[in-house]
Amino acid sequence: MSNSTEEVRDTTIDDWLPVTSSRNAKWWYSAFHNVTAMVGAGVLSLPFAMSELGWGPGITIMIMSWIITLYTLWQMVEMHEMVPGKRFDRYHELGQHAFGKKLGLWIVVPQQLIVEVGVCIVYMVTGGKSIQKIYDLTCTGKCKDIKLSYFIMIFASDHFLLAQLPNFNSISAVSLAAAIMSLSYSVIAWSSTLKKGILPNVDYNFKASKASDQTFNFMAALGEMAFAYAGHNVVLEIQATIPSTPENPSKKPMWKGVVVAYIIVAICYFPVAFIGYWAFGNEVDDNILLTLNKPKWLIVAANLMVVIHVIGSYQIYAMSVFDMIETVLVKKMKFTPCFKLRLIARSTYVAFTMFVGMTFPFFGGLLGFIGGFAFAPTTYFLPCIMWLLLYKPKRFSLSWCSNWFCIVFGVLLMVLSPIGGLKQIINQVKTYQFYS
Repeated sequence: MSNSTEEVRDTTIDDWLPVTSSRNAKWWYSAFHNVTAMVGAGVLSLPFAMSELGWGPGITIMIMSWIITLYTLWQMVEMHEMVPGKRFDRYHELGQHAFGKKLGLWIVVPQQLIVEVGVCIVYMVTGGKSIQKIYDLTCTGKCKDIKLSYFIMIFASDHFLLAQLPNFNSISAVSLAAAIMSLSYSVIAWSSTLKKGILPNVDYNFKASKASDQTFNFMAALGEMAFAYAGHNVVLEIQATIPSTPENPSKKPMWKGVVVAYIIVAICYFPVAFIGYWAFGNEVDDNILLTLNKPKWLIVAANLMVVIHVIGSYQIYAMSVFDMIETVLVKKMKFTPCFKLRLIARSTYVAFTMFVGMTFPFFGGLLGFIGGFAFAPTTYFLPCIMWLLLYKPKRFSLSWCSNWFCIVFGVLLMVLSPIGGLKQIINQVKTYQFYS
């Protein structure tokens, strides 16, 4: 096959793939896609993370994470079109430019997949638990006790249908609804907590009595905080949907959307984390909505909003995975791009995440483990390493020092938090009955 024929085929395939098939997004698409990607299950665990960190370390890490991840997100937006006439539409394409064609794939793709698949699994659990909470609160009289596994299956049923939407722009309405819901349930979470007020005998000491358990919990909390800042894994894919010309590069509308998204993130995160911990201390659950039971109608509404939001968040992260799967199927394995291929591939992925979520529904432990193991590299320090390699800032300049600070902070997160998350999962497994 000639080079020109091969290029035509690749262009046709790119016009079919989820990330590159539509490039007419506006700046506000970037805003609500980023809010949907960022503000997810993680916000509800922030008061619990605060209870494991304590006031001083908790506030410090919350604020540092917000600043560092905004900085690394800006770097990714800037690097999207750093080569004139070329766009790095996917995280791994930027990785290949920085580290080399083969090494870049091996560095970025496994971590990105762990993040995106991990988030989808956690959202299966979150959606299922929120539906279960709605059932428990609204059911009156003699209600049958239904297993969590069935609620996860109910939540998954929507995704078999929504997964067939072709690209990022086609899920914009779902993403917008999800972004509105995330802001709404965050406000409900902290305002309900504020109204309820501080517990009579609130305790801000660590929940665990042993020093070793306190240390493991501290490490897990670092991962839970890292999990709350996850949008980097799909930011280049979101930017790829925005049109770009030399006069108006995509980074301008993209950055505008990111700034709006990060303001909303701050409005969601800080009040929930600090007010939740202030009111409940170490008695707070790993999902603050589970701690609140009154007023019943409001908590039901908040849990319904969580369900709607994680439906949208699941689709944002799944779309990037679908792009990877379909790229391999049509470019490497030479399958013909068609609806049938998409139906089978995407339905299989949804079924897989549903099955794993049903088997291991450990919300807090999963956040800590996945948050540290994969979110820390892709969010906190991989963008900085690529920036140093590609732009080569002068040694000991502000840019050089900032990037190295982020790298050290991110590496510590990556090393410490999975240990704590794994310990929590092991503790939960001891008393857990599968598919109960």
